[in-house]
Amino acid sequence: MAAGDIVELQRNSPKWVTVVEDIVKLERKIFPKHESLARSFDEELKKKNSGLLYIEELDGSVAGYVMYSWPSSLYASITKLAVKDSCRRQGYGEGLLTAAIQKCRTRNVGRISLHVDPLRTPALNLYKKLGFKVDNLIQSYYSSDRNAYRLYLDFDAS
Repeated sequence: MAAGDIVELQRNSPKWVTVVEDIVKLERKIFPKHESLARSFDEELKKKNSGLLYIEELDGSVAGYVMYSWPSSLYASITKLAVKDSCRRQGYGEGLLTAAIQKCRTRNVGRISLHVDPLRTPALNLYKKLGFKVDNLIQSYYSSDRNAYRLYLDFDAS
């Protein structure tokens, strides 16, 4: 990674409001309105069994983030991964995803799953690079004309 550290957003952090505001701006810029959590991000983060890691740039702004959850003891989900356009191709996405995988592994889950638009080739390549496998193509997942691959990463039972 070129700059910045991966930070876990803590619910009692004095930076909570600023970080969430930065993430909401990123959400609005990167994701179509119906896919964005911008309106409900604060509530999503307050849910039990969820976490968020972000990379802080030198100026204190958020360069990228990953949101994950572990709805059960069996599996976890990567629910969002986004990096600012100006910060892409610098290893931020890989660093965030690797850190989220490690966090999920501490929950002793057997599988991590996620969804990705098949047309988001850089994202798909990153997931495959880190060991995710395509499970299924889900028709009309994002909208009537946008599908998604469901991907998974299994961990050894040992």
